[in-house]
Amino acid sequence: MIKIIAGGKKSKNWILDGQTEYEKRLKKPFDAHFEYWDDDKIAALAHNWPFKPSEYVILLDERGVEISSPELSQRLEKCFISGKSATFIIGSAYGVSEEVREKADFVLSISRQVFPHELMRIILVEQIYRAQEIARGGKYHHE
Repeated sequence: MIKIIAGGKKSKNWILDGQTEYEKRLKKPFDAHFEYWDDDKIAALAHNWPFKPSEYVILLDERGVEISSPELSQRLEKCFISGKSATFIIGSAYGVSEEVREKADFVLSISRQVFPHELMRIILVEQIYRAQEIARGGKYHHE
C-alpha cells in the first residue's frame, strides 16, 4: 500500500480527474490513496513525526536525488518485499523544512524544475503506475 500525503487544499476537479485515472489502474501492493494535509500539519512534521519504522518515507523535493522510472520501480519493490509500506510526501506550495528532509528515508527529485504541488500529484501517481507496470513486465513503459 502506498500513502501519498499532499500538502495544500484538496485539488481542483481536473487534478482529481487526472489522479483518479491513474489510481484506478493501481493494484496491490502499488495501490495508492491520497491524504490532504493543510500547511500547518505539514509544517509540524519536523516536530511530530507520525511515521512508523514500517513506513518507507519518500519526500518529493527538487533538491533530491533524480532516479529513473525503473529505479523507482525497484526501490518500491524492495520496500514491499521487506514488508514496508511506502509513504510519499508532496509539500504544500511552501515546501517543507530542512528537518523533514533529514528525517525522510529518501528525498526524490522528479525534476530540477519546480512544478505546482497540485500538478505533482498527477505526475507522482502516474510514476507509481509506471513503476507497477515495470515490475509486472507490462507494455506501458518503453525503453
